[in-house]
Amino acid sequence: MKLDTKMIHGGIVGDKYTGAVSVPIYQVSTYKQDGVGELVAGYEYSRSGNPTRAALEALIADLENGVRGFAFASGMAAISTIVSLFNKGDHIIIGDDVYGGTYRVLHHVFSRFGIEMSLVDTSDVNEVKKAIQENTRAIFLETPTNPLLKVSDISAIADMSKESDLLLIVDNTFMTPYWQNPLDLGADMVVHSATKYLGGHSDVVAGLVAVKDEEWGEKLFFVQNSIGGVLGPQDSWLLMRGIKTLGLRMKQHEQSARRLAEWLETRTDVERVFYPGLKSHAGHELASTQARGYGGMISFDVGSAERADRILKKVQYFTLAESLGAVESLISIPSRMTHASIPPHRRLELGITDGLVRISVGIEDIDDLQADLQQALDAK
Repeated sequence: MKLDTKMIHGGIVGDKYTGAVSVPIYQVSTYKQDGVGELVAGYEYSRSGNPTRAALEALIADLENGVRGFAFASGMAAISTIVSLFNKGDHIIIGDDVYGGTYRVLHHVFSRFGIEMSLVDTSDVNEVKKAIQENTRAIFLETPTNPLLKVSDISAIADMSKESDLLLIVDNTFMTPYWQNPLDLGADMVVHSATKYLGGHSDVVAGLVAVKDEEWGEKLFFVQNSIGGVLGPQDSWLLMRGIKTLGLRMKQHEQSARRLAEWLETRTDVERVFYPGLKSHAGHELASTQARGYGGMISFDVGSAERADRILKKVQYFTLAESLGAVESLISIPSRMTHASIPPHRRLELGITDGLVRISVGIEDIDDLQADLQQALDAK
């Protein structure tokens, strides 16, 4: 199936009992058994498995070309469950400007259980290689990163991971399986904050994982079932509904983002624009080879916190809010919002300044979005 068809017909479609074209919401906690351990349809308790969630998990496996999918109550529940695969004394290499929540859970939670981490610029393959230690067990990267949109070479890092027997985990939230498939490039696991583009309508919080082989699938299922941070059936249904229009939305997000990025780059009052679709972007060539598109996220530096705040007050169609990837355009200041948990000196080292503005370009008319940004940037 082509991608747009897979969004509609991937995974488990409809209901064999009624002929419904949409998978029903199985709002149930437990299931009748014909005898002890004799399950009617393979389900015994909804923490371990639910038909609605199973349909979603089959869908994300199909979309990411994996062998098994998993649905969680949030993106952070998904990441935390993956990290729970590791043991005390294990070391994980992560990107140096990952989402603040990922940094927070590793630095402040899992560090207490003896799991170590190193922050590395994963866009530099040599830096990743130098960071590998005897106790390194995994590499976790975002590409493009949040919020600086740095691009990492998934294939090269996958080859390096295999040589050192490391697990490669890729956060594919920004690109989605519509534009990029990390498992095809050699990654072992791909994770999504499905709250974002996959849901797409700011009405569900969820996390998804797809794995490349059954061995890791069994290990992840055991931890998912043990910890229990699973997605409920209603949210699973909402997420499947959102995914049906993912292709249409991603095309519009990217078309508008590319135009806005090119326009922002022409403005002398914008110090720097971060968007992989720009030829000036350091990762443009790599992004063009490992992905089919560049996504709908843009960051740009307006020079100061004061000017950034002025822009926030003036915009009309960009909503100041956490999150991204929705039909409505969102705007945020990473240093004080999504990445506030990262120490100030570290943010400055990375280039996450107080004047850095991040926008998630929605599907509104591009002329309205550009005019809105223009009047906000021109405001004195």
